[in-house]
Amino acid sequence: MLQSLSIKNFILIDSLNICFDDGFSVLTGETGAGKSIILGALALVLGQRADSKSIQAGADKCMVEAVFDISAYRLDTFFAANDLEYDRQNCILRRELLNSGKSRAFVNDTPVSLNILKLLGDRLIDIHSQHRNLMLADTHFQLNVVDVMAGTTPLLKAYREEYNRYLTVTNQLNELTEKMQRTKSEEDYIRFQLEELNAARLTEGEQPELELELETLSHTEEIKRALYKTASLLNGDGLCAVQMIRESLSTMESLSTYFARSKEFAERLRAAFIDLNDLAAETDVLKEDIEFSPERLEWVNQRLNTLYALQQKHRVASVEELIACREAFGKQMQLIESFDDEIASLTKQQAASFDTLLNRALEIRSRRREASARIEQDLVRRMVLLGISNTRFGIEFDEKPKPAADGMDEVHFLFSANRNEPLKPVAQTASGGEISRLMLCVKAMIAGFAALPAIIFDEIDTGTSGEIADKMADIMQDLGQKMQVVAITHLPQIAAKGKAHYFVYKEDSADRTHTRIRRLNREERVNEIARMLSGATRTDASVANAKELLNAAGNE
Repeated sequence: MLQSLSIKNFILIDSLNICFDDGFSVLTGETGAGKSIILGALALVLGQRADSKSIQAGADKCMVEAVFDISAYRLDTFFAANDLEYDRQNCILRRELLNSGKSRAFVNDTPVSLNILKLLGDRLIDIHSQHRNLMLADTHFQLNVVDVMAGTTPLLKAYREEYNRYLTVTNQLNELTEKMQRTKSEEDYIRFQLEELNAARLTEGEQPELELELETLSHTEEIKRALYKTASLLNGDGLCAVQMIRESLSTMESLSTYFARSKEFAERLRAAFIDLNDLAAETDVLKEDIEFSPERLEWVNQRLNTLYALQQKHRVASVEELIACREAFGKQMQLIESFDDEIASLTKQQAASFDTLLNRALEIRSRRREASARIEQDLVRRMVLLGISNTRFGIEFDEKPKPAADGMDEVHFLFSANRNEPLKPVAQTASGGEISRLMLCVKAMIAGFAALPAIIFDEIDTGTSGEIADKMADIMQDLGQKMQVVAITHLPQIAAKGKAHYFVYKEDSADRTHTRIRRLNREERVNEIARMLSGATRTDASVANAKELLNAAGNE
């Protein structure tokens, strides 16, 4: 329940503090006194949008703070899910608007987003203004009423779990089907590229080897001449390098007995002799082995041309990158070939999920249809008590073309207030006063089946008076036994039934007008209800009538 509301610098309110009781309370005041301003401030702290125009002139910011007793609300999971500090007894909502246009929201002094504030506010209090009567024509609201009365919450929870699975599988199937269609159109191209790359029999590292071999084959004669010349210079007839090194080695060895460094020179010459002798032998053999092969040259050229053409085609620079392309095309082909199996598997999963979903939807539908008869009877009974004696009310069910998050049913409330008039959708047949009474009956009916938050009725009694107003007050008073109810009203019959009575008025100061509110005592209530009965001029009769109304309501 709402325990208190504090407002600072909001429109005509400079500072205001209100403490609320449980049960049924009423709030009255002259037209224009500021009842809507107080309601607007409460809506602000519950997450509604606002702008800096709401800040009182001359102030830097406005602030609204509401304190709730949440001991009966079971909000621990909400607080845990949103990482908020949880106090099982009290919850403090605060909203600040700055002149800069910025807005700040807090839950138990923790900054939160406006969305979280609104989600929490919706769980704490229901502000029912006149325009919200239009909700009665909304099929989603109508379905929710039926579900509350039918007690479908656990069934809907299981249904939504399966619905989410069904959506997931359906989305996967649609995406895969679209992907298959896109890829299938490229299948011939991919297959051709893969076959071409497979036929090339690519080998890592082959390109540099082939390019080197091409250089060798292209200069065979030059290489052969160089090898002949090198072999001759190293170990040919006559004076040659090997012979000269051999003679130098013999000379150094002959000096060993009387020239110490000759041994060092001899060793170095011996090493050079061995290397040059080996090199001479290798070049001598190699010059005979190297032969020009036009066939091999042609094959190497063709092979390299094949590699270059493939690289240019696939816009890469190496055989290794071509191999990566080949593997990628191979995976695409595997994917194409596996589409049919994956689609078949997902189709099977989708069908199984839909069957489960359908069975759960049918179970929910059965529960809803069973409850609809009770709803029809209950609402007719309540509306007759509110003076619409010819009320007829029906609930029509239509099947949705495909599953939705709330099942497979569409619900339509049908209403008639006149004898022999056919049932029609509420929005098409009910007047403003009838819709107000019907909405009050709906709220009263579902209050016994669901833990509704506290509720504020903003002039729901518009268009009624006399005995009907008295009966509407009885309904709100009865609701107050189950929950906190606050009614903003202009009707004395309703004002008299409140357990607590708050009066909203304007007060002029030297420089401006302020909205004020105070809780009335017994004598003040009598005077206020007398004013509501007789207008500006209070009479003895209106005072007596006011006392009678209060006594009849048990507010002595």
